[in-house]
Amino acid sequence: MLNGWVSAYFLFDIGDGIDLQAVAKDIDESVPARLSTRPSTPTYLQYQQPPLTLGGAVIGAAECEGFQVRLKLFDYGVISVVLTRVLPDTWEEVLSSGLAWQEDQRLPAAAERVCRSLLQRVSRAVLRARDTFLSEDYWVFTVIRNEGDTAESFLSARGDLIAQLLRGERELLSSQEREETLRHRISYYESDVVIASWSGALVYDTPVGAPGVLEILEFANSQLLEFRYYDHRLDKELADIYAALQSGGWRRTLLSRRYAKAARQVHSLFIDVNELTDKVENALKIVGDVYAARLFAMTAARLGLEQWKTNVRDKLKTVDEINHFAFERSAMARGEFLELTVVVLILLEIVLLMH
Repeated sequence: MLNGWVSAYFLFDIGDGIDLQAVAKDIDESVPARLSTRPSTPTYLQYQQPPLTLGGAVIGAAECEGFQVRLKLFDYGVISVVLTRVLPDTWEEVLSSGLAWQEDQRLPAAAERVCRSLLQRVSRAVLRARDTFLSEDYWVFTVIRNEGDTAESFLSARGDLIAQLLRGERELLSSQEREETLRHRISYYESDVVIASWSGALVYDTPVGAPGVLEILEFANSQLLEFRYYDHRLDKELADIYAALQSGGWRRTLLSRRYAKAARQVHSLFIDVNELTDKVENALKIVGDVYAARLFAMTAARLGLEQWKTNVRDKLKTVDEINHFAFERSAMARGEFLELTVVVLILLEIVLLMH
């Protein structure tokens, strides 16, 4: 009989930051999250600021649409709502139910309601709360391995169904598409495997090994969400800055106010976003654990995380260049104004002497 569970991760960017100590005071049931690595390797996975986890019962939402509820708060402004339930007994039922769950639009809406209910309890701890949330979802199917099975025998027997499940397809995939889906995998022992796609993953492991894997998958998605938010924010801010630099008449240019204001705005944006993105990137240190580092790298690659990071870095570089440009134009405009002032004073003095 199949043994395992499904975890639906719904992550929401709710603000620029969360004061976790303030949350812990408000909700005593919250506890610091801890990463679990392979028992044979040193524990070098450490959060810079451990997130807080709590059960949904704390806010009166122990269960949601038939799923058990868990919440996790990251200090960089992300709340993860995790909906978990036991998998059906057979693989055919897992495929049918798994596809139905992923297509069920009630679940993301219910997860956001849970998130907002939590925010009502901890609103004072949120820095620059958002009215509208950017979100990310990710489905992880965890199967507890059978004694004596290997990862290869597991994939040989269930690879077709796994590929369908991770691709969200009801029809059987071609052998080429099946292999493309299953080749993005990683194993530590012969008996375990993690297969990652852009929208979900399958974890075949022991009850001891699986939680650490799920922790890394969740963290990778929280990073993806944050860099998506900063990419969107920089797009909007850059559009506003370009419009500000192009507006106004010659008097405002002469007095350098337009460029001085733009320079201050751009400089503030650069510092703000750079500081927050550094905080996100350095939130988790993976040192000395090759498996965890490879798992995170594989998941990040499947999510396209590096491309989002590159987008943000490129736009921050553009912001920095605009900052230098605006300061230079502001200084030039002030210089021109001073030169004009000197000329006017000289002309005025000549006029007075002539009289």
